Amino acid sequence: MSNEYDNETFFEEYAKMSRSRNGLSAAGEWHQLKPLFPVLMGKEVLDLGCGYGWHCKYAEEQGAIRVLGVDLSGKMIEEAKKRNKGSHIEYRVCGIEEYEYPENSWDCVISNLALHYIENIENVFQKVHRTLKSEGVFIFNIEHPVFTAGVGQDWIYTEAGIPQYWPVDDYFVSGKRCTSFLGCHVVKQHHTLTQILMGLLNNGFELEVVEEAKPPEEMMNIPGMKEELRRPMMLLVKACKK
Repeated sequence: MSNEYDNETFFEEYAKMSRSRNGLSAAGEWHQLKPLFPVLMGKEVLDLGCGYGWHCKYAEEQGAIRVLGVDLSGKMIEEAKKRNKGSHIEYRVCGIEEYEYPENSWDCVISNLALHYIENIENVFQKVHRTLKSEGVFIFNIEHPVFTAGVGQDWIYTEAGIPQYWPVDDYFVSGKRCTSFLGCHVVKQHHTLTQILMGLLNNGFELEVVEEAKPPEEMMNIPGMKEELRRPMMLLVKACKK
């Protein structure tokens, strides 16, 4: 997994984003992601790619007795410890692929906008299934395949600079996608819808919810949000261990 988030320029630009400044309430997908969480009172929660730790803090506020947030970026972990520390929260610099995934250890595993950086996503699904307790819940939000298969992950614009259409190419060719995000070169991994959903089903999960993220009406005045309604950007999934 690449680690653009420790790049000083990238990190400074990321810090300016609304979701970075204002947390979950400023995340366009939160109104759909929040209802997917199970009851967390007395539970143990693992956050893969925890970033600033917003979801870790939410889990603790909902009564989780143990929360571990892992992220490959040391800068993200430093920020999480400052913004979202808690007596039941531990943060660790560790990649999603490198975490040990101890067997039958967590009641809930969450991951928000991190799995599209993982090349072998099915391997992560296998490990998450192993580390969940019986009837444990896996909730994740990943960039939508239509988004990761976008050419340069950008619109085709008119001469006046108005978004005209969203180009998709090589959809069925999974793997590396190089794009520009926040003014920096970023490497992501494209996975088809089949690879994501069948990867879960083939590794012992039952699908409970599959949703495409749609910004709430009250966020439509934020620049760029209206364009979000013209193509899916995120895919939200809730899966349970059989």
